[in-house]
Amino acid sequence: IGRCAVKLERAAERCIGVLLELIQTKVNYVVQESVIVIKDIFRRYPNRYESIIATLCDNLDTLDEPLAKASMIWIIGEYAERIDNADELLDNFLETFEEEDPAVQLQLLTATVKCFLKNPEDTQDMVQKVLDLATEESDNPDLRDRGFIYWRLLSTDPEAAKLVVLGDKPVIEDDTFKLEPNLLNTLIGQIATLSSIYHKPPEAFVVRTSGRGVMNLGAVDSTDAIEEGDEEEDYEDDDEEGDDEGGGQGDNGVDLLDMDGMGLGDEPAGDEDLFGVGPKAEQEARMVKVCPADKSGGIDVYAGYHQVNGKVLMELEFHNISCATPVGNLAIQLNKNAFGLSPANQQVVLSPPVASGSRGKTSIQLIANRSMLAPVANAGVPANPQIQIAVKNMGTNQVFYFAANFNLEAMFSSDGTMDRTAFIDMWKSIDDGKEVYSTISDLPASSVSIDEVQAKFAMYNIFFIARRQAMEGQEVVYFSMKTLTGMEFLAELTFKNGVNACKVCIKTENASYSQLAKTAVENLLRL
Repeated sequence: IGRCAVKLERAAERCIGVLLELIQTKVNYVVQESVIVIKDIFRRYPNRYESIIATLCDNLDTLDEPLAKASMIWIIGEYAERIDNADELLDNFLETFEEEDPAVQLQLLTATVKCFLKNPEDTQDMVQKVLDLATEESDNPDLRDRGFIYWRLLSTDPEAAKLVVLGDKPVIEDDTFKLEPNLLNTLIGQIATLSSIYHKPPEAFVVRTSGRGVMNLGAVDSTDAIEEGDEEEDYEDDDEEGDDEGGGQGDNGVDLLDMDGMGLGDEPAGDEDLFGVGPKAEQEARMVKVCPADKSGGIDVYAGYHQVNGKVLMELEFHNISCATPVGNLAIQLNKNAFGLSPANQQVVLSPPVASGSRGKTSIQLIANRSMLAPVANAGVPANPQIQIAVKNMGTNQVFYFAANFNLEAMFSSDGTMDRTAFIDMWKSIDDGKEVYSTISDLPASSVSIDEVQAKFAMYNIFFIARRQAMEGQEVVYFSMKTLTGMEFLAELTFKNGVNACKVCIKTENASYSQLAKTAVENLLRL
């Protein structure tokens, strides 16, 4: 009935009559729902049906639902000048202020301030009381913040408070049929994107580059090109306008990767070093303390992962703090994990044994084994990077347990490169909803030089595909990587001249592992 009144002006009066009849039934839940919709009718038709307020006030005792109470309190505050005992009605609600629902408390606070602004002589004590309750007795941050705002307004500039609190409110309207059916269907398909906020299709607000020249792959339709919406998030406010204007040349097609203009024709042949860094350096294993001495028989345990000559290694370092028996022979077992990794050999020998007060290291080769693969709970839920490990000290027969997060870069394969055509085709074939983003700041100098980043990434089997100029002062670089188990990831890194930050975008069909790939790239950028 309330929706009919809001939608159809000619039916509003009849709807009000029906609602009054329903209120007269004195059925609790009917009265409460009627009060809720009458508030909306008041907002839709201001100063037209306020004659029924007295009837509503006669039924205050029947209200016990938060939404109904909040609606009635709004009516009292909004029309306080027309209700002789508005302050008394609000004061009755204030008696149970601390027990009320937050929505009721917020409405009571605002209604009391309205009442005070309209009748300050009789309501000063009441407004002081509600402000004290909101700011000193409540632990609801929304309520406290609003209370402090009102208090400051009332104490410094009452006229400004009137403009804020008693200002004209927009008339509500029904928007059920506001959107065209075709547009509505489009927005439903984009429900998890910005389209659902802007109420516009993506092409109405996603900025795409133009006039960059077509790749030598045949015609490329602008609607199929890789979207560049992720570049709209700039590093500084003064870059919010404009996108690649004046930077494009050539044909009418779109090539957002602009791979023809990057001088990639001189591709290295065979094993020639692309970056001129000589023999490939060894990956670093970042060691982390994973088990304290009090949990492992007097031994501090550190763990880290890296890849050497195509083999995934877990490095373990043992600091013998107080174990009287030298640590020489161990047995190790891994629980099922998101990477399917298990030790190639469960027997571990430390040579020489680690005596009390000394330390020793060992490397354990990990191999991918389908039977060790822990299933991901739900599609799209990030895979758990944690690997649970059990170690038995054969010298003392003590078993201790710990967990060490695996870094995915230790699993990237040396065959993860791809040609430009395959990269572009894969990028366009992966749904945009499977992209993950982050912006990393405070990077070391070596990670804001694209040439140095390429060299660093190559060491970890993250392969350079292309680089191009984007908006003025920004450069975008593309990489590919592939795990030893066959998962492929595409990366887009955006750098800005003079800013030690980088925006990372990862795209993959293996959505559960996209966050781990993004973390891997972030970790390497921070090195």
